[in-house]
Amino acid sequence: MILLEKLKEAAISVIPVMGVVWLLHFTAAPLGAELGRFLAGGVLLVCGLAVFLLGAEIGVVPVGQRAGSALTSRRNLPLLLGAGFVIGFFITVAEPDVHVLAQQVSAVDPGISHLVLVGMIAVGVGIFVAVALGRIVFQISLRLLLLGFYGLIFACAAFTSPAFLGVAFDAGGATTGPMTVPFIMALGVGVAAVRGGDGRNDSFGLIGLASIGPVLSILLLGMLHTGGDGAAQAVAGPRENGLWGHFLALVPETAAEVGMALAPLAGLFAVFRLFLLRRMTRFRLLRVIMGLIYTFLGLVCFFVGVKGGFIPAGGALGRLMAVSHPAWLLVATGVALGALAVLAEPAVWVLTAQVEEVSGGSIRSRVILVTLCIGVACAVGLAMFRVAGGLSLWFFLLPGYALALGLTFVCPPMFTAIAFDSGGVASGPMASTFILAFTLGASGGLGGNPITDAFGVIALIAMTPLIAIQALGILYGRALRRPAASARPEATAPAAGEGTHVE
Repeated sequence: MILLEKLKEAAISVIPVMGVVWLLHFTAAPLGAELGRFLAGGVLLVCGLAVFLLGAEIGVVPVGQRAGSALTSRRNLPLLLGAGFVIGFFITVAEPDVHVLAQQVSAVDPGISHLVLVGMIAVGVGIFVAVALGRIVFQISLRLLLLGFYGLIFACAAFTSPAFLGVAFDAGGATTGPMTVPFIMALGVGVAAVRGGDGRNDSFGLIGLASIGPVLSILLLGMLHTGGDGAAQAVAGPRENGLWGHFLALVPETAAEVGMALAPLAGLFAVFRLFLLRRMTRFRLLRVIMGLIYTFLGLVCFFVGVKGGFIPAGGALGRLMAVSHPAWLLVATGVALGALAVLAEPAVWVLTAQVEEVSGGSIRSRVILVTLCIGVACAVGLAMFRVAGGLSLWFFLLPGYALALGLTFVCPPMFTAIAFDSGGVASGPMASTFILAFTLGASGGLGGNPITDAFGVIALIAMTPLIAIQALGILYGRALRRPAASARPEATAPAAGEGTHVE
């Protein structure tokens, strides 16, 4: 049964994170009552993740692929680009991760409006989804676009308010969450399939380009912002009302947020059904509806577990590790949590499965997962090192992105596209909830300024996979060339008296 397979995948993803926190509770950072809520939240997380993955597989992804194919087959460029903007805007407004990040930013610095942040992020994503679709149509080099737009990003970052630097780069990562990634990636696959050309390369890169839009839009907002400087404030958690009462109290608010997330998506599906997918059979339509229902239930369960268990425990764990232990142990804890937390990102599983499918099985999903784990582990470790030392985010972003963009010149194009997509999907719900809460707690425990010290961890999580996946691509390319080079002399000059033979 598919649901049992998804439950197994989700359990394998989440249980290691729970194990690390449980071990820390009994050794270095006793969490008290928070441990029980964390473990209960983990159970909800596993169930929610499994149901969400099932819903995305049968409902969201197929509609995205068919919509992309239908839009491209119309041969109407304004329609394609306009639809790309609308899809990117409404899915981002509906993305729960964006609201989680915006709420945490507003809690730390009330001078930064939650609604303004969400609106600016959505506009940025909409514009760059249209840019990404135009790239596929006109076969524009992804490398040139990345170099040009990241040059613009760093030019704007030099003039923006310091309080917005980390928030802007974090927004680029949080945007690509469990709702955005499956639909936008499927849309790109559909467009690339109809457009022709190098479909393997064109199928990826949309998420990487879409992540640029929020960074630019928030940097521009930072140039105009005249609010506070982000003085550290405590982020209130939900009130205690018994173990399960604690979670049940979160259900109405979470269900409303997820309903807001899915309502625009359901509206888009209805529009596609009326104007683009008229030949969709009743059976397929019922599968889409069931997929949306599963997605709704899965996300509600997932975010109730995250808000009720993972965020409070992450903040408490960060404070305890920062106050009671040396900095090296805080960094080591960050490395362990980063390596395991990326496995619990719903969008990571969607991306790795699509990479294996599009590559015809030549790129195994497990290889991508291991590479992402290494990259995110380094990212969270660097974030803890930055919090402990009070270092500027510039010291990490400038050399990191310089290396990532430099690798685009020697990495196979498809791996470059996968790498920039991976940077977005690795920084999803677990990063914007548990890891960010852990970093905020550590910053508060050390007496730092969260708006400048803690925000930026998602940016580092989004940056390191760019380097790790491209390094994997370079190794993959060399491995392919080596057998071809060794086989060439035998093929051209067989031994005397022998013919060529293929088994």
